[in-house]
Amino acid sequence: MIAIHALNDLPEIRAGDDLAALLHQSLDAAGLLPLRKGDVLVVTQKIMSKAEGRMVDLNTVEPGAEALALAEKTRKDARLVELVLRESSAVVRAVPHVLITRHRLGHVMANAGIDRSNIGPGEAERALLLPVDPDGSSGLLLNRLAGEDASGIGIVVSDSFGRPWRHGVVGVAIGAAGLPALVDRRGEEDRDGRRLEVTQIALADQIATAATLVTGEGAEGVAAALIRGLPVPEGANGAAALVRPLEEDLFR
Repeated sequence: MIAIHALNDLPEIRAGDDLAALLHQSLDAAGLLPLRKGDVLVVTQKIMSKAEGRMVDLNTVEPGAEALALAEKTRKDARLVELVLRESSAVVRAVPHVLITRHRLGHVMANAGIDRSNIGPGEAERALLLPVDPDGSSGLLLNRLAGEDASGIGIVVSDSFGRPWRHGVVGVAIGAAGLPALVDRRGEEDRDGRRLEVTQIALADQIATAATLVTGEGAEGVAAALIRGLPVPEGANGAAALVRPLEEDLFR
């Protein structure tokens, strides 16, 4: 049986906090230690970014000419637009109230994933950027929390994405360690003996979305969850494996 446990007692995370130690304390308080095979810890992007000091004071940002032009077009804060451009490799769509870019990590997302909600009290003039290397940070967390006996244990860093042609947001993995974020089943046979030609499973995305059932998307204040009893496949690749290469982009 798969169970999803909310970690409810994490404090407000600040730059420089030892995130692994705080997660360990929260897991211990919930009676979820030691971690065991079939456990996947889902950590929201916000607390990883906060711990890594990815908060930016908008009053320190000087918009350039491109940011000023895009701000006028999108009706967004020019300082925020400047940060978006710094974090992005390309602008995909810019219309009033919408700015979609390709983030430097490859994700196509609104505002380069920069967030101003739920980033802590007294932070009205600040914005939170994505972690620099969420796959690398996931690996470090896994090592700290599970040590050498990490077989069958995973870490997923989750964010919330909208989707083309569908309303609403879902959890998406932007970092992963200890599990295959993308499971390639091409070459296997279905029940009828037909060879699977294109089937790849976005396992880390499925895990991220499952965790949002307890972490929520609003004022719930739950920043991490442990999924227990998940049959984690062997092998490992980071969330970078989920990003479709530019040469395979079907909509450009």
